[in-house]
Amino acid sequence: MKVGGGVVYGGPPGAALPTLLLGNGRARLRCCAYSATPDHMTFIKDVASAQPPQHLGQLMRMLKTRGESFLSPGAKQGLIPLAIPLTKKSSGAVTALLRWPTAPPGMEMPVVEVRKHGVWLLAKNVDQFIHRLLVEEDANNSPESNDELFQASADAGEKLYRKGDYAKSQISNLDVYLLKKVGLFPDVLERKVMRHFEEGDHVSALVTGEFYTKKEHFPGFARPFVFNAEVLLRFLEISNYLLLVIVLIFLPTCLAFILILKGIFLGGISKGWSQA
Repeated sequence: MKVGGGVVYGGPPGAALPTLLLGNGRARLRCCAYSATPDHMTFIKDVASAQPPQHLGQLMRMLKTRGESFLSPGAKQGLIPLAIPLTKKSSGAVTALLRWPTAPPGMEMPVVEVRKHGVWLLAKNVDQFIHRLLVEEDANNSPESNDELFQASADAGEKLYRKGDYAKSQISNLDVYLLKKVGLFPDVLERKVMRHFEEGDHVSALVTGEFYTKKEHFPGFARPFVFNAEVLLRFLEISNYLLLVIVLIFLPTCLAFILILKGIFLGGISKGWSQA
């Protein structure tokens, strides 16, 4: 049986599609030279029982333009069961869609990166990820940069972002633009926290780290809580270091003051005895 650009062997025919989605059982997938999205659309509709993202085809062409290679939607070896693979990077990381059992509002099918250890959220949906990629390409503005990515985005790009809008915004920091104009992204918020630390603004770092963990921002993902715990630990280490510095600075002064008081006290006692 051929499903999603691959060939499934083993198991009864009726069990083939659930096996592909859930990634268990003994079915084996043989990947072949693979192109674009019709199979992904069919897989999402028929196997994942979900509505395919409107601009999935444009996103996959953009990822291909960036040097990633297409994967069959059934090529799930080594992936978590609910990931629908799209493309693979040279590093081995896989860009995929996450098919939730029960999707949180606004995150019906987020774009994720599946690494050797863990799943990292790239964007809450396909359109948001396309928007971010176009902004970053526009902000890069290098001599070797060309319009290939914008051409690959086609009508989706025209709808989501107009080239030159980043420069027109007069926002000098790309991360600030992404947070204001595109949406919230875990890696952008983490960089913002670390930048506050580097600037010595520990209060802003703690506030941003706490903001990162609000459940309505990235529901279902544990990374915000892990990162915030690291932030709190770092703040504790900094606080302990500052306390130690304060003690070392003021300890000699305190000791000298104590000795002076001791001398005055003992001198007063000696004087009293001599008068007696």
